[in-house]
Amino acid sequence: MPKKIIFEPSRTLAEFRLLPGLTTKHTAPDEITLRTPLVYSEQEEKKYYLNIPMVSAAMQSVSGQQMGIELAKMGGAAFIYCSQSIASQAEMIWKIKHYKAGFVEPRTLPPHIKIREMYDIRKETGYSTFPVVDSRGRFMGLITKWDYDLFLHADNTVGERMIPLEQVEVGRNISDLKEANRILLESHKSVLPILDDTGRLISMVFRKDIYDQLDYPLEVHDEKKRLLAVAAINTHDYRDRVPALVEQEVDVVSVDSSDGHSSYQKDTIEWVGRKYPALPVIGGNVITEAGFRYLVKAGARAVKVGMGGGSICITQEQKGTGRGLATAIIKVAEEREKHRKETGIYIPLVADGGVTSTKDITVALALGADYVMMGRYFARMEEAPTEKLVVNNRVMKPYWGEGSARAREWHLKRYYQSKFIEGVEGLVEYTGRLRDNLPETLVKIKASLSTCGVRNIAELHQKAQLELISALSIREGKVHDIMQTGDTNDTIDYQKPE
Repeated sequence: MPKKIIFEPSRTLAEFRLLPGLTTKHTAPDEITLRTPLVYSEQEEKKYYLNIPMVSAAMQSVSGQQMGIELAKMGGAAFIYCSQSIASQAEMIWKIKHYKAGFVEPRTLPPHIKIREMYDIRKETGYSTFPVVDSRGRFMGLITKWDYDLFLHADNTVGERMIPLEQVEVGRNISDLKEANRILLESHKSVLPILDDTGRLISMVFRKDIYDQLDYPLEVHDEKKRLLAVAAINTHDYRDRVPALVEQEVDVVSVDSSDGHSSYQKDTIEWVGRKYPALPVIGGNVITEAGFRYLVKAGARAVKVGMGGGSICITQEQKGTGRGLATAIIKVAEEREKHRKETGIYIPLVADGGVTSTKDITVALALGADYVMMGRYFARMEEAPTEKLVVNNRVMKPYWGEGSARAREWHLKRYYQSKFIEGVEGLVEYTGRLRDNLPETLVKIKASLSTCGVRNIAELHQKAQLELISALSIREGKVHDIMQTGDTNDTIDYQKPE
């Protein structure tokens, strides 16, 4: 006989609906904040909070460096996939952390190199402005693309063509972007080098970056104003991968596994905790109370919940293991609350798998998740690291699971079950840039919270009322009994009746 049989079926997000609460002027959409904890932080550090409750999945077809940059600018985070070489993943993290946002750690040049050498560096990096420093890091001047002609000055040194310090407007020990912006506006310059008291270059501030920040008020960044970077790791090469990621100053790591309730994950989390105690680790995935306790005891500071519910995941079909995501969230959230009462520590939960719409997001949040991880939603965007394809006159993007044959071509042996696959490959319809899609989703989430009469996700956890609905209720909630003109390819000839 099995140890336990549960005859109550597990439930999916699609089977629940939120009941409305009292909407007031204090819970109008404009008054609602979607700020939510990414991981537990004893000091409640700002960089460990997201400004939107959405992250992109650690998948080859979803979360590359462009997604990492754009999603962090918009308030979320991309979990940079680990099914690649350590060097290439570390490079992605470096590019996210060094993206020009606010105070920039610049690529510097010595004064003695030739203009032709500098031009090669410019082509390699894409930068057009370089600060020139001496061997002690002291600022000597600036050289921009307007200060030389490659044909005329190829053999000149950078020092000969640079704008010298005496002619450059600089800031001293400035850490406030507003102050840097004020100096830039007064000086009519496009760039402001920031120096310390000894003349050493600390950082650079570009006018266009300040304007860029004004366009992205929800941006998430660290204490140095660099974008938040999150990386996935596995339970096989973490002893080599994590040090490389830490060297690039990754902010958070997440163990990527379809089954997190394992001694392999415990060993991984505990090793990171011993070697890098300041680096938060997200554990998962789990679907039971015991799995949650196991990972938190090992040191996980957030836990991913879900197994086999993703649109390209076939774990449940292949192995017979899994649980409806709604039930998994409910059970783990109940255990999370018990743990909080015992310890005073609040562990964020990540709903992962089968979250496909705004309705799914709000139901997952109401059931106890702090944010959701999505793959298909983000795979459709311009920033996803896949090429656009035209299929039957429709623009599509490839999308595949990390347990698929395509992902397993990487020689990382992520899965022990090398004899079978746990994911498939397909296509999703291209929807454009993230900034043209995400705002609408966020407005819908806020509208849902407003209808429930709450101002934030924490209040939603406390006050949400949900109801299990029938199959007929699901049908009733969809468009029915009409011909939708916008969804048909047929040409409709409208005629007035005689």
